[in-house]
Amino acid sequence: MAEYLRSNVALLKNMIARGYHDERTLARRIAEMEQWLADPQLMSADADAEYAEIIEIDLNEIKEPIVAAPNDPDNIKTLSEVVGDKIDEVFIGSCMTNIGHYRAAAKVLEGAGTANGRLWICPPTRMDEKQLREEGYYGIFAASGARTEMPGCSLCMGNQARVEDGVTVFSTSTRNFNNRMGKGAQVYLGSAELAAACALLGRIPNMEEYLEVVASKIDPFADELYRYLNFNEIEGFEDEGRIVPKEQEEMIEKEAVAAG
Repeated sequence: MAEYLRSNVALLKNMIARGYHDERTLARRIAEMEQWLADPQLMSADADAEYAEIIEIDLNEIKEPIVAAPNDPDNIKTLSEVVGDKIDEVFIGSCMTNIGHYRAAAKVLEGAGTANGRLWICPPTRMDEKQLREEGYYGIFAASGARTEMPGCSLCMGNQARVEDGVTVFSTSTRNFNNRMGKGAQVYLGSAELAAACALLGRIPNMEEYLEVVASKIDPFADELYRYLNFNEIEGFEDEGRIVPKEQEEMIEKEAVAAG
């Protein structure tokens, strides 16, 4: 939690420096985050709280990847239930796919030749894109024949681009409602690692194929791959792209803190 908030404080300060609105709202959020970081307190339920339902999930019972099958995020299936289904297009993107997932997907694609079908890569932010380029992962994406999109929503909302009509898609986004990504598209939702495997095979792999990819290409490098991009650890990030005078920013932040 603290790691996440420190990163977000740096991001919001960068947004103020760049002139994003509303500055006072952003400054108030910064002040509240910094207050919590100075005295962290976790929320807890009232002793007499009542719940509509309690759901307990034993993660030890999950033995294989789980996907959302077309076309409902609640249409949950295990990998063995959908194995072999043909995949025409693969989308690795959305704000829920963090930088570690792009690295892992690139490891699956590395040295495996051109993707079987259309592969889309779209980091959620310009900072993710910049970091992935610096680390050399865009070279791997290029070698796989991927189409790299401008950072943002892209196929996730279907507002920057669309898949072909009637195709079957494997996506790392969080929603797969009818016609969201493309007219008549049948969309599976799952992990970036599984998405990359689908891109190479042109179909959903079986467990043996999936585990082979994970064991050989991902597990040995897991610590290096699954690192967050923390904005507070990027040198000079808070002032990057500054267009708002420092004095004005400080005044905004003081007013926001005073306003509570």
